Amino acid sequence: MNNIIGILASIIFVGLILFIATLAEKKDILSGEGSRKFIHIILGNWWLLAMFFYDNAIWAAIVPFLFVIINYISYKKGLISAMERDGSIEDLGTVYYAISLFILSLWTFGIERPYIGAIGILVMGYGDGFAAIIGSKHGHHKFTILRKSKSIEGSFCVFIITFIISMFIMPIIGHPVSILNSIILSIIATLIEALTPFGMDNLSLPLTISYVYYTMIS
Repeated sequence: MNNIIGILASIIFVGLILFIATLAEKKDILSGEGSRKFIHIILGNWWLLAMFFYDNAIWAAIVPFLFVIINYISYKKGLISAMERDGSIEDLGTVYYAISLFILSLWTFGIERPYIGAIGILVMGYGDGFAAIIGSKHGHHKFTILRKSKSIEGSFCVFIITFIISMFIMPIIGHPVSILNSIILSIIATLIEALTPFGMDNLSLPLTISYVYYTMIS
C-alpha cells in the first residue's frame, strides 16, 4: 500500500513543482532559466520522498521511467515550457536527469541501500543547480573547458555543497562519511561538473558520485 501511496505522492510532488515553476515564469517571478534551475534543485528532494515510501526497486523506478518519456516529449514538443530552453542538445539535460533517477532507483533500491543514490541525486540537484545560479550572477572569474564557459565561483559552489551533503546530510539518512572521503567526493563532483558538456552532467555527476560513495563504504 505504501508503494501505491508513494506513486501518488510522487506525481503530486512533481506536478506541484512544475506548476509553481510555470506560474512563477508567467508572473515574471522567475526567468526561463530561473524556472529550470528551480525545478532542477527542488526535484532532487523527490529521492527523500522515495526513500520514505518505496520498499523495492521496481516501484521506485516507475515515476522516473515515466518522466524519461515525458521529459523527452517535452524536449521535442516544448510541452513543459518551464523546463525547456530552445530545443538545443543541452535541453536533453532534463531527460538525463530522469534517466539518472531511473538508474539509481533500480540499482540502490535493488541492493536495499537507497541512501547511496541519495548522495548522487542531492549533489546533482543542489550542487549543479546552485553552481549555475552562482556562476551566472557572481561568476567573475571565468574559464573555458570544451568550449563551455564556467566560473571558479560556480565550481567552488559545487565543492562546498557536495562537502556539506556528504558530511552533514548523509549521516542522517544513511552512512557516515569521513572528512577525507567528503573532500574526495567534493573534488570529483567539481571536476565532473566542470568537464562534462551538453547537459550530460545530469548523468555523469549523480551516477559517478553514487558509485564512488558506494566503493567508499563497501
